[in-house]
Amino acid sequence: MKTLITLSSLFLFVALQYNSAAQQPGELGYEDVSEWPDGKEGEHVKKLINAFNSNDSDQISEFLEKHCTKSFQEMVSLDQHIAAFKGTFRRTGRQSFHSIRNYTPARGENEMVIILRDRNFDSWRAMSLQFEESDERKISSLAFNNARTPSNVKESPLSEVEMLEKAKKIMQRLKDKDIFSGTLLIAKDDKVLYEFACGEASKRFHVPNNIDTKFNLGSMNKMFTCTAIMQLVEKGKVSLDDPMSKYVDESWLPKSITDKITIHHLLTHTSGLGSYFNQTYWESSRQMFVELDDYKMLIKDETLAFEPGDRFRYSNTGMFMLGVIIEKASGENYFDYIQEHIYNPSGMTNSDCYEMDKPVENLAIGYVPNNTKWKWENNIYKHVLKGGPAGGGFSTVRDLYKYAKALKAEKLVSQKSLDKMWTNQANANYGYGFSVEEHSSGKVVGHGGGFPGLNSNLDIVLDKGYIIAVMSNYDGGASPVAAKMLQLVNKLKEM
Repeated sequence: MKTLITLSSLFLFVALQYNSAAQQPGELGYEDVSEWPDGKEGEHVKKLINAFNSNDSDQISEFLEKHCTKSFQEMVSLDQHIAAFKGTFRRTGRQSFHSIRNYTPARGENEMVIILRDRNFDSWRAMSLQFEESDERKISSLAFNNARTPSNVKESPLSEVEMLEKAKKIMQRLKDKDIFSGTLLIAKDDKVLYEFACGEASKRFHVPNNIDTKFNLGSMNKMFTCTAIMQLVEKGKVSLDDPMSKYVDESWLPKSITDKITIHHLLTHTSGLGSYFNQTYWESSRQMFVELDDYKMLIKDETLAFEPGDRFRYSNTGMFMLGVIIEKASGENYFDYIQEHIYNPSGMTNSDCYEMDKPVENLAIGYVPNNTKWKWENNIYKHVLKGGPAGGGFSTVRDLYKYAKALKAEKLVSQKSLDKMWTNQANANYGYGFSVEEHSSGKVVGHGGGFPGLNSNLDIVLDKGYIIAVMSNYDGGASPVAAKMLQLVNKLKEM
């Protein structure tokens, strides 16, 4: 796929290249060895860490030129590479080498995972590298991500009081360094344990965020869309085996495509469809896309990347089409359906796909750091005017907490449906509209969302009863916070 040299490609590149997973489905275990790698590979690793910690454009540029393959350098522009390095540094701070991680089963002789510890969160990080098959062994692929605790480190369990004290100290540090702008909520079952808000909803007018500030959900709307589909399944209006063609006409996609794709494929990102954030979108006015039918021009020319069901490929278009199916099967406007059947029963009074040209109260504007005299740019002209089935709506951490409780209490769908939604359906740590991961604290389900200038995340720790909601109007602001808070919950003592 050709990479578009635009702001969108920076987002996609950072999301998919520099932040790919350090943990893979099917992995049995890992061992950490705290010794530097030998030879050329060791030299490249040292230069990589030095360039990263320098946070200097010239040093990063020199590293890319001397220690990375030409194909990796040309994957995106130099400015985008530098932005990915600096964006990660801004969130994590300096990182110190700890170990090389070896996996079972092994990943291949050309791949290496470096485990580091960061300064801002005191968290474990991973740099996943691939090397070219030549004597130079230059780096051909690089990803930054969170990492699990090294196997050669023994961490003491925490009491709930200690966990919350650590959380408070971390959040105060992030606030003081202006690394985080947004809100955090940690709860256990029906009790809220900790709430935190900092930063500004509007830098132009210096309006502070508060705990009820509405933040953009990014892709988290997918949870609501898939919950709505399961409601319609329970009512007999939709079947998981139904083809798209039963609900979608050829003004959207050719029947030769929609006949092959089932509801199950759409729910699990195995449809073979891609993303409507394409060249046409980036060259169009945001005012053109409000109701679902407005998106036909972005979707109608899509083709399948593979036969439906063959593999997992995250698809905004697939999730969007579930919204079209909701309208057809229910006879209701998508936005009205979600309001009536998801938000209202959950008590989510501050959630909706608000239109960005309306004066919605207490709504945060998203911000992306840049190197101009202003230091920041807002994302108003980058994102959609109004969100939809695949993402872009708004909510609050308190509303996300209410949604999580409503799900667990079976107010929205039955336990049978939840079991389907919260089962790894495609060996990709993803169920029906929810991420599904196993941690030391048990099964954790939820979803994250990101786009330039926004980042949010919900984790529901099913076995221990904890719920963690983080929302931010900073580029990539929520994910490292969410990961750290979940790490602290994972360290809680058994009661």
